[in-house]
Amino acid sequence: MPVQPIQSPLSGDSLRVTGDALQQTVVDLIDLSLVAKQAHWNVVGPHFRSVHLGLDEVVAAAREFTDAAAERATAIGVSPDGRAATVVKETGVPGIESGWQTDTDVIATMVSTLWAIITRLRDHIEATETADPVTQDLLITIAARLEQLHWMWQAQQAR
Repeated sequence: MPVQPIQSPLSGDSLRVTGDALQQTVVDLIDLSLVAKQAHWNVVGPHFRSVHLGLDEVVAAAREFTDAAAERATAIGVSPDGRAATVVKETGVPGIESGWQTDTDVIATMVSTLWAIITRLRDHIEATETADPVTQDLLITIAARLEQLHWMWQAQQAR
């Protein structure tokens, strides 16, 4: 099999910058789906149902956007790596404790997790502005949805 089976429309620094942004996004989104599922299975408390259902919404978005980012990487000739070892090594997600989690702790975890990913995404958006506006557009779409989810989780903390 050829080493580079997919011809890229990008080259040099543009390909490196864009490939790195997409790879980091794939890793963060995979980890987001894992954190949200872990919380989904272990949340307890008076707001269990709404938090439980909200976590499903996060998982669905994370999985959809993981695939979109990975397929964009593939389209520009970059082989995405979503293996567990890679996710552990490269994630920017703070993670979640094991065991039962109160609904308020899960809400706080989701706020900080989404913020960490959004912060990295915004850096990738800036980095890809010149390198690849097509990828930048995808990253903007992902950031917009995650920022909406972040707002919804933050609203649950308001007093």
